[in-house]
Amino acid sequence: MYILGISALYHDAAAALIQDGEIIAAAQEERFTRKKHDPSIPKNAIAYCLEEGDIAANRLDAVVYYDNPLLTMGRFMQNLRYAGADSKELLTLSLEPLINRKMWIHQMLLDNLGRLGIQNKLYVTEHHISHASSAFFPSPYDKAAIITVDGVGEYATTTIGYGEGNHIKILQEIDYPHSLGLLYSALTYFCGFKVNSGDYKLMGLAPYGEPVYYQIMKEKIIDIKPDGSYRLNLEYFDYQYGRAMTSDKFAQLFGGSRREPESAITKREMDLAASVQKVVEEVLVLMVRHAKQLVGEGVENLVLAGGVALNCVANGVLNREKIFKNIWVQPAAGDAGGAVGAAMFYYYQHCGYNRVADGVHDRQKASYLGPSYSNRQVQEYLKVNGYSYHVYDDKEVFCQKIAELLNNQKVIGLFEGRMEYGPRALGNRSIIADPRSPLMQSKLNLKIKYRESFRPFAPTVLEKDAQEYFEIDCKSPYMLLCADVQKSRRKEFLLEKEIEQSNENLLPVVNKARSDIPAVTHVDYSARIQTVGEEDNPMYYGIIKAFRKLTGCGVVINTSFNVRGEPIVCSPEDAYLCFMRTEMDVLAMGNCILYKKEQRQLVNDEDWRNQYELD
Repeated sequence: MYILGISALYHDAAAALIQDGEIIAAAQEERFTRKKHDPSIPKNAIAYCLEEGDIAANRLDAVVYYDNPLLTMGRFMQNLRYAGADSKELLTLSLEPLINRKMWIHQMLLDNLGRLGIQNKLYVTEHHISHASSAFFPSPYDKAAIITVDGVGEYATTTIGYGEGNHIKILQEIDYPHSLGLLYSALTYFCGFKVNSGDYKLMGLAPYGEPVYYQIMKEKIIDIKPDGSYRLNLEYFDYQYGRAMTSDKFAQLFGGSRREPESAITKREMDLAASVQKVVEEVLVLMVRHAKQLVGEGVENLVLAGGVALNCVANGVLNREKIFKNIWVQPAAGDAGGAVGAAMFYYYQHCGYNRVADGVHDRQKASYLGPSYSNRQVQEYLKVNGYSYHVYDDKEVFCQKIAELLNNQKVIGLFEGRMEYGPRALGNRSIIADPRSPLMQSKLNLKIKYRESFRPFAPTVLEKDAQEYFEIDCKSPYMLLCADVQKSRRKEFLLEKEIEQSNENLLPVVNKARSDIPAVTHVDYSARIQTVGEEDNPMYYGIIKAFRKLTGCGVVINTSFNVRGEPIVCSPEDAYLCFMRTEMDVLAMGNCILYKKEQRQLVNDEDWRNQYELD
């Protein structure tokens, strides 16, 4: 049975194909169009999924959309009534896309596919049902509590549910306009970052600050109940009117207008980030404790989805609290993951097919679900374009060579196997480097990624070596858990003193060594960890294993293969362009290694950065 799931028309459009409950292919549209967070009908992602599954659209058993437009229209009308005479911006910004696009999603997909499967019918789920399904059905667990948190679906913004076997049920929910996701987005906006794109910047900035606004946020902005439910004081927000995220009253409360994008980051922004991060963590811990009470002591597993589930710092707190024995987070936790969730909900719950979970292995296939290119295809691309390259047919020799280059402080673009599904590069579309250099973090940020110097980089560590470097007691294959570097590896570092002495210039603070793997150690000694097992990614595992054998260090820096504002690379052409446009030293693509010094420079490419909007 083939089912195509679709996410589209909000942000991070995606398509996913499942066959008899197995994920065959999944990808975001942005990777093909090169427009970050592309919300459009995912025609390229759909075409890829159908090709990967070797099936025509008219042979699909079902096409399922991840959201219910009729319910969204109902919420919009209620919001209009709430806004009353103050609804002009809401009508201008939201009515046309809702009436002319989202309400006609069936026709738009029909125009793209030609036929909506065998039945020529579009099925829809609810937004948070899709999130919940994406969290539970691919998870390793037969029984689990389910928590979904994002900006807003149709009505729901936060849900607690329960999954067992092939069935999920939403037990409690919080509805719009009260939203933990929108609260975090409001602070993202106020601190001068882009909503739905720069939220992870706020998370990365938080450790530089102190939660000095935490108490006033709880007193004025958010009322948190003991069970983790909450209410926002809407006087401080403007999103319900279709205007900016925050109101003038919000600005008055926090000492003036929002930070202008690309301007200097001040102590205020650092402290605001730290404060809202603490609020989010408090809400989630209380909510998870309440979920434990709802599902009973016999349930040991928790699964998470929704955009807030990408907050790996909060996930790390939940992991340390041990409210549940096990936690699994959907790697594509945002709207993109809704495509998988919608398809799986139809297969398991609507059709009632049996689901098998062994408690250990998930069904996500390490999230390597996107397009791949054979060595032959890579070499053909390089040869046709006249690019200089070196071929390594022996995998062990290839891995050894990459390890040597890393040890020589080369920054390497790694393009191998199937592209990752979700916002994290996990070794197949990654930029890798040596974590032992205290200058490598700022070098990667400023000369490779062209982004703010404070933003941290993640380590990838061999699964078997994780506890040697980090205070973590479980696998973290999807880079969705934060944990501290082991105390024995840390170096003394007084953050407040460093920031004060640097006069809020974060670059000297970033370059200060905080451990013996400084480039992946954040200012609070934390790291966003990816563990890798040999069975999941033999090539990436082999590179890190060779690096450890050569240097004694079993960790590498892993950041996504792209520059700021650009989606992660998808094709050999994307990879080569990114390689040439940056100060990357080496490109490892397929079984080929390319050196920057041997390449001819790109012609007429001076204005390439204008192609991408800043995040």
